Amino acid sequence: MLDVTWNLFYQTGNIETYLLLKELEQQGEAGREQEQNEPTRSSGGESIDLPSV
Repeated sequence: MLDVTWNLFYQTGNIETYLLLKELEQQGEAGREQEQNEPTRSSGGESIDLPSV
């Protein structure tokens, strides 16, 4: 998604597209930080076998 937004900004020079790009980047960074801070959830030792494709 970031690549598409960057390419659109690159081609048009539209400042609103650039601001959207920066907003998406910030949301991505915030999501990664949140994932790192959350404790790992345990399934109580149960596992699910998924079929291989």
